[in-house]
Amino acid sequence: MKLSERLASLPPPLAVAGARALLARELTASRRKLVVVDDDPTGTQTVHGVRVYMDWSVKTLTAALRDSPQLFYLSTNSRSLSRAEAEALARGLGRNLKEASAQAGVELVLASRSDSTLRGHFPHEVTALADGVGAAIDGILIVPAFFEAGRYTIDDIHWVAGGAAGSAPDELVPAAETEFARDPDFGFYHSNLKEWVEEKSGGRWPAAEVATIPLAALRSAGVDSVAAALASARGGAPVIANAACYEDLEVLALGVARAEQAGKRFVYRTAASFVMVRGGIEERPLLSAWEMGVSVGAGLILAGSYVAKTTRQIELLLRSKRVEGIELSVEALLEEQTREGEVARAAGEATRLIRGGITTLVFTSRKVDRREDFLSAGRTIMSGLCAVVSRIEAAPSYLVAKGGITSIELARTALGVTAAEVLGQAVKGVPVWRLGAEARWPALPYVVFPGNVGEEDALVRVVEIMQGTGVSWER
Repeated sequence: MKLSERLASLPPPLAVAGARALLARELTASRRKLVVVDDDPTGTQTVHGVRVYMDWSVKTLTAALRDSPQLFYLSTNSRSLSRAEAEALARGLGRNLKEASAQAGVELVLASRSDSTLRGHFPHEVTALADGVGAAIDGILIVPAFFEAGRYTIDDIHWVAGGAAGSAPDELVPAAETEFARDPDFGFYHSNLKEWVEEKSGGRWPAAEVATIPLAALRSAGVDSVAAALASARGGAPVIANAACYEDLEVLALGVARAEQAGKRFVYRTAASFVMVRGGIEERPLLSAWEMGVSVGAGLILAGSYVAKTTRQIELLLRSKRVEGIELSVEALLEEQTREGEVARAAGEATRLIRGGITTLVFTSRKVDRREDFLSAGRTIMSGLCAVVSRIEAAPSYLVAKGGITSIELARTALGVTAAEVLGQAVKGVPVWRLGAEARWPALPYVVFPGNVGEEDALVRVVEIMQGTGVSWER
């Protein structure tokens, strides 16, 4: 069933004039900053003109709270960690935020940004973050809608457009029936978010006790209905927010702001769309190669994501003849005696191609053993990919990293990035960063391409845009 059919019985969206400007002014007037703790770097999929940090020392956080506009990101890559590691990271980061908040004299609004297909360490890292900050929260606001990638929450069910093999791009599929629900580390069985909360919390919050904000309320009673619903939130229990378009999120965010002005405190567990709205960021056109600062020369594309969508995108890019491909053998990376040779081979080939003006795709071999220790094996593979990049001796004119974990590890480990500026998006849901001066390749346009985003030709389109031969399409 298509989105329009799902929404046929509901009122039309309720538009609030100047909603984003109102939300931006509210944050400024309240002397609060929206701090987005991102479990991989793809949470910048909707924003522009903001900073993202890969360091969360008290010194860095204090400076960010004093100097940033209404929001900034902390990219933790916690989705690549075990549950215990992710909890420890979130709790320690929360303690640092508490100290930095006191030093800067700025209050916090906390968002835990995660995957729009419901993968991640929920609720554990969210509650650990709140514990670290020392915040007595009234609720966890769950907002996984991400429209740029076709994720909608309707009737408390989370939907993924084109999420099943053979489905049309505009056909809505319940999230639990997609490949993402079969993730070896973050799989789940329920598409109804009330049931999903009960499942992921191990029964701590039974589905019958999870509150929701329905679309009908957003679209008929508006901001008042949201504020009234949130006024009754107690004890840190989850609240599900339905949303099918940006007007829904604007009404939601205005209601949240009103409830917070009245003294309620929440942590948001959200995908990328709500962050832009709650931060009062206006939409902007997609970027051209000129706006990204792409120089003349060969680009470098790195792919480590293993979702089926990424594999199809890689295959189409290779067939396009716009790149030369270098396959990095996963089997060789996982064996100690062959790892060094494989890294040296791939780095040498990439250096030669880039020096020759040939845009190069380095991708991990697609056959992966879904072993029980998949997280551990994934780290070894990622370490090998980072080693390849760190040994490439020719600077590319741009870099595209395919996969969330791939993006952050390459930036932090292979390129030495500690901070970057989010310029905007190359295509829908695909952010572009400008790397900081401390990076191995300073000011490089860095495309953070999520593994689960884009149609089959999206990677080709991005390369065409970076090469100046394609045209960004509008949202």
